[in-house]
Amino acid sequence: MIRASAPAKINLSLEVVGRREDGYHLIHSVMQAISIRETIEISKRSQPGICLTVIGADVRADQNNTAYRAASAFFEKTGLGEIGLDIKLIKQVPVGAGLGGGSADAAAVLVALNERANTGLSVEELCEIGALVGADVPFCIMGGTALATGTGTTLHRLSPMPDCFIVIAKPVQSVSTAEAYRLIDDAEILPRGFLMEDVIKSDIKTIAGSLSNDFDSVIKLSGVEDIKRIMRLCCALGCQMTGSGSAVYALFDKKDAATRCYNELLKHYRNVFLCKPDMEGARTE
Repeated sequence: MIRASAPAKINLSLEVVGRREDGYHLIHSVMQAISIRETIEISKRSQPGICLTVIGADVRADQNNTAYRAASAFFEKTGLGEIGLDIKLIKQVPVGAGLGGGSADAAAVLVALNERANTGLSVEELCEIGALVGADVPFCIMGGTALATGTGTTLHRLSPMPDCFIVIAKPVQSVSTAEAYRLIDDAEILPRGFLMEDVIKSDIKTIAGSLSNDFDSVIKLSGVEDIKRIMRLCCALGCQMTGSGSAVYALFDKKDAATRCYNELLKHYRNVFLCKPDMEGARTE
């Protein structure tokens, strides 16, 4: 049995800068891995095919699951015959949150299969396979701090984000990514005129004051606004929605303030996390 994990992510900045003729949107985003990690376990089974089980979340364990698709893409791209596999997902990241939980599942599967099959693929080669599964998968493989451009799969490593504390909460409502992009297409959003990658070397207060997300300006959920209100009352340095939502995160430079915010949010929401930036990507354990 091989056990692997991969980090969830937040978007410190996220700008939708265009749309290709095939319908895929182009983004410009600074992404940060966080210390909430998805864990998978892979073991061989006597029967052929992939058997997927999920613990900790009500998600479909079928061929549409990102973990299943990652395994299939790995076998196809490496030319290895598909063997019998048991894949167990141990979920921590809530679904429909914009935290990249499904992408982290796929990233962990690819790293685990690379070790199990002794294929010796590089991080870049694994990212190429991951891009076939989802736009955020390459980042979850690489981890750390990075600028994502194109459809989100072109990555450029950035200086590490300063040490800080991150509080995350997800409201009851979730957001459809497709609907979120439709709202972006309908909105007239002006260019912001600054680049977060130029700010990332600054102190955490400057970064927190520079957070930006195009989706945050078009998706209006009462739960999101309520979470932000609590975070601000708890003296967050900055807060915003991550990805296309619906999870919201806040940055703190002091643990006691972050802990107070975490405890206050727990009174109202089920999915609340206190974490830190994570500079590692997907890894076997």
